[in-house]
Amino acid sequence: MAYSKRPNIVFLFADDWGRYASAYREFGDLNSINHVIETPNFDRIASEGAIFTNAHVPAPSCTPCRSSILSGTYFWETGLGAILEGSYWDDTIPTYPLMLEKKGYHIGYTYKVWSPGKTENAPYGGQRTKYEPLGNKWKEFSQEVTQRVPEMGVDSAKQVLFDETRDNFKSFLGDRSADSPFCYWWGPVNTHRSWQKGSGKELWGLDPDDLKGRMPDFLPDVHDIREDFNDYLGEVLAVDHGVGIILDELEKAGELDNTLIVISGDHGIPGMPRAKCNLYDIGTQVTMAARWPGKIKPGKIVNEFVNLMSLGPTFLEAAGEEPLDNMVDSIMPLFISEDEGENDSGYVVTGRERHSTFARTKGLPYPSRAIRTKDFLYIYNFAPDR
Repeated sequence: MAYSKRPNIVFLFADDWGRYASAYREFGDLNSINHVIETPNFDRIASEGAIFTNAHVPAPSCTPCRSSILSGTYFWETGLGAILEGSYWDDTIPTYPLMLEKKGYHIGYTYKVWSPGKTENAPYGGQRTKYEPLGNKWKEFSQEVTQRVPEMGVDSAKQVLFDETRDNFKSFLGDRSADSPFCYWWGPVNTHRSWQKGSGKELWGLDPDDLKGRMPDFLPDVHDIREDFNDYLGEVLAVDHGVGIILDELEKAGELDNTLIVISGDHGIPGMPRAKCNLYDIGTQVTMAARWPGKIKPGKIVNEFVNLMSLGPTFLEAAGEEPLDNMVDSIMPLFISEDEGENDSGYVVTGRERHSTFARTKGLPYPSRAIRTKDFLYIYNFAPDR
């Protein structure tokens, strides 16, 4: 499907960001964790476009999830891109950003696209397309801000990091030619451990006690666990503020309404049972919203099950390019149709091969797959003895 003017494509993709955003309050009970946070910029994208209530990652581990999204295929089809530690990118595998670059798109990224692995961020052009003239202090947001607080106060300390993201993005925009659309990836990693203990309250005013009675049933509802989760939520708020900066710069550049924006995370919260690296919902279900004026109806709610690996072919289709035959189907129909997705329709397949080498003896993989439907989650462990 070709459009009269090729849109810019901006993907805002945070590490370890589960389904935590204030826009999700209406899709959960009154005890939802989403009632204690405010994410106005995610919410803006959702209200001016579509929110996805059943978005899942192909794999709840950084590298394989990203391998899948970039290639538009299942992660196990990407060779050593299917694991985390020991991963290696096969340069013969086509990826949507490099395909778009060949078609005239100005491409670039800030922070993390594809890692850990060799070669870091290779599916997006590696060092050649990196835009970080102000560096990457954002990766340790709460630590960096806390360190500066005694000298300049909380707000000014945060502003140092906000300016970093703003100027990094402006450097990308400044490199484009006037007649070229662009494709940009903003990949903050501050939601990945570790974060500054107590920073959720000290930097963002989030009270750990507000999480009492809201914690997942399988976690102890005690102060130390609540505080840890609270600090993670503070990092989520930092991500949301960064999203607002990207939106602001797009608006200043006059490009906001000719840009397809998709926002999501690569899997659930780290360091918790059942979450990151696991195939339960808290590990695979993530935030997702998309904004594309004139194409996505504002306020749309998509309840259809969506796997993030469909984004690669969707971005290609948005740019007027044909996805490759080996890619999964795009979700363009869910973007542009007048109807909302049906909650009782469809399923997602997720999986895992190996995250850490030290998790099993001799670095053996511990493969499993899962199918999620409206009513059931089926997990199959291929090597239960491991």
